[in-house]
Amino acid sequence: MVDPARPISISLGQVLMDTGLLTSEQLRDALLAQSSDSRRKMLGEILVERGFVTNEQLLRALAQARGHDFLDNPAALADAGVRALIPEAIRNEHLVIPLALADGELVVCTSNPDDFVVTEHLARMTGFRIRITVSTPSAIEAALTMDLPEAESTSERPGDASQDLVAELLDNLDDVVGEVTEPQTAEMSAGAEEASSGPVVRLVNHIIACAVAEGASDIHIEPDDGQLRVRLRVDGVLHVRVRPPYRMHSAIASRIKIMARLDISERRIPQDGEISVRVSGRPIDLRVSTLPGKFGEKVVMRVIDVGGARIGLEKLGFRATTEATFRKLVDEPHGVVLVTGPTGSGKSTTLYSVLSGFDTESLNVSTVEDPVESNLPGVHQTQINVKAGLTFSGALRSLLRQDPDIIMVGEIRDGETAQTAVQAALTGHLVLSTLHTNDAPSAVTRLTNLGVEPFLVAASLRGVLAQRLVRKCCVHCKAPYTPDSHERASMGKYGESAVSLVKGTGCRKCKERGCAGRIGLYELLVPDSEILDAIATKVDLNSIRHLLSKQGFETLWDDGMQKVLAGLTTLEEVHGACRR
Repeated sequence: MVDPARPISISLGQVLMDTGLLTSEQLRDALLAQSSDSRRKMLGEILVERGFVTNEQLLRALAQARGHDFLDNPAALADAGVRALIPEAIRNEHLVIPLALADGELVVCTSNPDDFVVTEHLARMTGFRIRITVSTPSAIEAALTMDLPEAESTSERPGDASQDLVAELLDNLDDVVGEVTEPQTAEMSAGAEEASSGPVVRLVNHIIACAVAEGASDIHIEPDDGQLRVRLRVDGVLHVRVRPPYRMHSAIASRIKIMARLDISERRIPQDGEISVRVSGRPIDLRVSTLPGKFGEKVVMRVIDVGGARIGLEKLGFRATTEATFRKLVDEPHGVVLVTGPTGSGKSTTLYSVLSGFDTESLNVSTVEDPVESNLPGVHQTQINVKAGLTFSGALRSLLRQDPDIIMVGEIRDGETAQTAVQAALTGHLVLSTLHTNDAPSAVTRLTNLGVEPFLVAASLRGVLAQRLVRKCCVHCKAPYTPDSHERASMGKYGESAVSLVKGTGCRKCKERGCAGRIGLYELLVPDSEILDAIATKVDLNSIRHLLSKQGFETLWDDGMQKVLAGLTTLEEVHGACRR
């Protein structure tokens, strides 16, 4: 029987009528029964119960309606080597059997083609796109119990680690999300009841689990004209992961709102909230934002791995000389050290890496953040709360009365915060913070534009690190190639030595993207006496850049080109990063 919890489109009835298996009167009778049924049975279940069609006829029509092939005897196509791609427990639990590999797709037979959650799991488990075929439960059970000769080659099988990971997610799917305080059932609206139903809860859990497993930074749930898509931002790029039926959008959005303790009845204005969950024992925070749109609310969740392992500076992609100089800066007893770049350029990761390297037993290390993105042992972390009146500047002033040695300010957003940070540096504290500027020299003029006197900037500023993130070439499939004249010309002075570059060709390890993971591009400004004098006299930005150029200052572009020549990333990635 087709799972009644799965949606069956209206076109199913039309297919049954077109094939002469169902009359219009029978369809009308079934639809009326469905509308009056308190259990909210699916149309297909009612048609079979009333004897209008058999289960096999229903499945054949469903396959036709969805554009899938129907197989009378899936056992005849089964292969032991391909069957081994999916663990036996998963095959039996969901009554699915992998049959063959064709054109980069894994052909899978199921009696429930509308179970898109399971289909998505199988795609992640195997690393292949899934092509659905349909058969009856009895035929699939016969194929599952049939003894097959073992295949000689296992070259098409994915890595065991990948199978184990997704198998674990499947086994613990219903327990992925931790405790969530919800309203009492009696007080919940119809929308809330639908949002708390099994399939919706399971789908939201699945989305969160996939995001964490892939290392996604954001989850986007986006309604469009009759469509719904879920995208994950992995390595800075959005990828579609699942396309649930559009009719599930309201229930999915409501489920997330319930978890984030937002008002599920309010769809006209934006809302922000937080969710704390545990995925495979790891604490994860989700920062939830909803925004009304023409076709419904868009929901975006930022994924923050609260218990994630700290990344050392040596793993961020610094070249040796830049890393050594930056370490000297953050070892200074006082002064301001800034990290700049656009949103999503890894500024927080860099600062957290710095903080995790301090001796918190002998130093008083404190932070003011919005939000606190990760727990740092031995560090006192304060999260601002604008609604309660706790702002960056207010928290920083209070923090200065706590006898700190090192202060990290999540972001300098206004003049008051900037001036307080500079005064803290001048009175013997090391202040680390971030600014949104395109390059390191721009941070100087940004501080003066915020109202800090130029001579105070010159007296307190120890260094500015500007950074971007680019995707790394996949180490499993990267291959050398000879750049053409246009590519060499785009590299400027570095084009002369660009005899051979590398790029990923795409493989299962990187999901055919050719890239896996990210690495930083950096430019580090450490002002000398000449630059400090220029800052104190408030020269313009172009003059500061000119002075730096004469001193051989290495820009983000320079760092990027050297990493292209080293085979760490591609020209396209550096071009894109340095335009931002």
